[in-house]
Amino acid sequence: MAVTASKFNMFSFFKLPAAWWCGVRLREIDKNRSVVTVTHRWINQNPFNSMFWAVQGMAAELSTGAMMIDQIEATGKKISMLVANNKANFSKKATGKITFTCEDGHLIKEALEKTIATGEGQTIWMKSVGVNEDGVVVSTFDFEWTVRLKQKK
Repeated sequence: MAVTASKFNMFSFFKLPAAWWCGVRLREIDKNRSVVTVTHRWINQNPFNSMFWAVQGMAAELSTGAMMIDQIEATGKKISMLVANNKANFSKKATGKITFTCEDGHLIKEALEKTIATGEGQTIWMKSVGVNEDGVVVSTFDFEWTVRLKQKK
């Protein structure tokens, strides 16, 4: 069953409650691209009247991880996924509605195919760019995802 934005948002209510309560929502997803939004509000602010960096990180990670979950599910295999590293750059105060877009879904298929074929873990870097309502980049996140086949017990 393919991941849809509405199904994933329901999943996040139960499995990612911090992200859900902060307003992080998946808006679009396909095999290559994912879009997540979050709006600056009282619950996700920092003392400088902008969005807390960790909330931006949750939204950015979700834009990469939702595609990973979708493509892992499509393999029918038991595959684990984990963020091993991340890098972030903050270029402007995040206020209003911030939209995080990841267009690196094409990298996932090859990594999953390699880990299934070889049984060895694989890593890929995926980028998510957050822009405000004026189209100005407020933050950029890079996540190093690792995938590997789960061991049979």
